[in-house]
Amino acid sequence: MTPFYRDDAIRQRLIEFLGGETLDQVTAAYVTHSDGCLFHRSQLRPPQELDWFLERDLDIARSLGDTHSLLFHLDIEYVNFDSPAEAHLDPVRAFEIQEPVVKVIECLLLHWGIRPLHILTGQGHHFVWRIGRDSDVARRLELLDPAPEFRSQCVEQVPPEFAQQIDAKAQSAFGAQSLLLEYMAQRIKADAASLMDIPVEITAVHVGPGRTGRREIVSVDISEYGDPLYSRMIRQPFTYYLKPWMQGLGDDVRDQIPLVRVVPLHEMDVKLALQVRQVEAEVRELAKRACVRIPDETHGTGKLLDEYLGSPLKRFHEYFYSDHHDPEERWPETYHQTPGYLLPPCMRSLVEDPNDRLLKPAGMQLITRSLLAKGWHPRHIAGYIRSKFENSGYGWGMNWGDYSAAIRADFYTRVFAGLRATGLDELVDFNCVSTREKGFCLSPCDAGSCLAPLRQTLLTHPML
Repeated sequence: MTPFYRDDAIRQRLIEFLGGETLDQVTAAYVTHSDGCLFHRSQLRPPQELDWFLERDLDIARSLGDTHSLLFHLDIEYVNFDSPAEAHLDPVRAFEIQEPVVKVIECLLLHWGIRPLHILTGQGHHFVWRIGRDSDVARRLELLDPAPEFRSQCVEQVPPEFAQQIDAKAQSAFGAQSLLLEYMAQRIKADAASLMDIPVEITAVHVGPGRTGRREIVSVDISEYGDPLYSRMIRQPFTYYLKPWMQGLGDDVRDQIPLVRVVPLHEMDVKLALQVRQVEAEVRELAKRACVRIPDETHGTGKLLDEYLGSPLKRFHEYFYSDHHDPEERWPETYHQTPGYLLPPCMRSLVEDPNDRLLKPAGMQLITRSLLAKGWHPRHIAGYIRSKFENSGYGWGMNWGDYSAAIRADFYTRVFAGLRATGLDELVDFNCVSTREKGFCLSPCDAGSCLAPLRQTLLTHPML
């Protein structure tokens, strides 16, 4: 174990974020090594085994599932599709770019009366808060579960040792939290877009080159709410940030990327925090005075919920969930019969060879837009994407038994269709040139105007 993890103050802050003052009091369901990797059941351990991770000097994450609370986690980060390591090579620029978005988030959270824990990670910001699971707001969320038909499957997949902490009520509330986070993300995008030189996108959806000539965005990443609760975790403050090395982001520049720690934004601005996180002694000193207990913001979250319930997005959600995926036994006569000749070449190529472009948000965005223009109900677009995910013949390279193809297809389709329904997606990049720039047109000789009629249809047929 390194001196950093042997430090009593560091250890105490880690326990604090797990939801208690001592390890036998904490309320997190489990601890694991990172939220930057795929879910591995073998890597989940009870919080009381925190030392297992410390002894191996790993970066540490805790479960979103919690015995006493529902956790809310808003994640924003700079993403560069041309150079994934850019945020680590030039962090000052990456974080300066995000500043207008951060200010918008702070204003919105203040408006709702939510005072989150603000954490600086490797390439962005985390805002974290919680509400009590026995609160009225939590009970309202449980009743708002948008897709109760998938709840049983999620509950059955919870590792048995954590089944008591992550039960059906928690999964139902998590489904409703997804709706609230989507509302927040739309508000952020709406308020921040005009302040930015690069796009603000919900999830890490590919874009073409912007004014800077780079394919870069600020991502409001709420994608964790597109998976079952048991499978998602949140990086702990006061741990190492090892993502560039664990995901191979910096194989050709790894010597240029400094080792940093995740720190709370406490008594300092972002510019100073970027310096502090590189110096172990200063982070250990910070741990002596910076509390990272996740704040209870039940009252403010109730205001957020009330506002969402009166929003146009809520009306769209009611429309979205008014229909259902076709049953799997009917797919051969429904989704599998989708005539390819009616689809644009880029989408036809995508659905014929979906691995792994259909796993990317831009792939699901392309299908959602195209099929909306063909008159499909968005819930059936999700069902169609699900039918692709659940076809093992595509060799997805991931175990869908650890996730839910149905929930993920619903989430991304809902997000992209919802942006169009509320007018936030003006379809400026729904054209052949942009699709080629994103890497989703594999036949440049066909690229011309095949998406133009679909775009025109969407522009002249409002969904709400």
